[in-house]
Amino acid sequence: MRRIPWAVLLALLVGVGLGLAYAWVLSPRRIADAQPLALRPDFKDEYRSVIAASYAATGSLPRAQARLSLLGDPDPIEALIAQAQRMRASSQTVERANLVAALASALEEGTSGAPVSAPTNEVANDTGNTFTPSPSANDVAETLQPVETQTAAIETQTPLSEATPRPTRTSTTAPGKPFALASQESVCDPNLPEGLLQVITLNRNRRQLAGMEIVVTWDGGKEQFFTGLKPELGNGYADYIMTPDTIYTVQLAGGSDVAPGITPPTCQHPNGEAFIGGVKLTFQQP
Repeated sequence: MRRIPWAVLLALLVGVGLGLAYAWVLSPRRIADAQPLALRPDFKDEYRSVIAASYAATGSLPRAQARLSLLGDPDPIEALIAQAQRMRASSQTVERANLVAALASALEEGTSGAPVSAPTNEVANDTGNTFTPSPSANDVAETLQPVETQTAAIETQTPLSEATPRPTRTSTTAPGKPFALASQESVCDPNLPEGLLQVITLNRNRRQLAGMEIVVTWDGGKEQFFTGLKPELGNGYADYIMTPDTIYTVQLAGGSDVAPGITPPTCQHPNGEAFIGGVKLTFQQP
């Protein structure tokens, strides 16, 4: 009977172990120039946040769409909405979550917005006419924070009797439109919590929008809450428990019609017993 070459097997095992230790611990392979598609989920969230911040600074929606496509998400809009919801739930900064939600809203609209803080200057030439410089998209510096770009005034020689007008700022409008109060109804459902205020936000295509800040005020008080924190009820859904005999005013923080005089209604069970009902408000982009 042939003997098992234990010495050879032991040497092979030691060699394999040393090789794995060297490859995994001492000198692991460094991955460079990896595609965004290969990133971990948390790094993909950071990538989307950077894209949203860049869009807020430049207003270039096609460039944001091209960058999002590198992540390989089946539905980039749903991915942005889901990330905004996660950022709200994990108590991350409201500003970053708002940027992500704003990019999702812009993608749904399909139109690019103007840069948030990129005023232009009107410059007078020696003919007396004015023109507004408009740099190309490739010349716009992209940073994580909105930056102001200033165009230097062209110095021309003019007679002393003629004054050259100084450059003036041309105001830019922020992307998006205010929301209109599409409907307001009392809800008498004994299965719902008493005094439940339900708010739904829709875009002009009647698609629900997450990450919308809602402001509710009353005499001596004020609170904010956000849509999208209960995705099982809809991305654009949010609710708030009202106190009976209190009059509230409700509106969207980003601009909307004001819903005044909101108060829980008194409803009645089929058996005649009274209970406190709720109110449902729907805001939609015109």
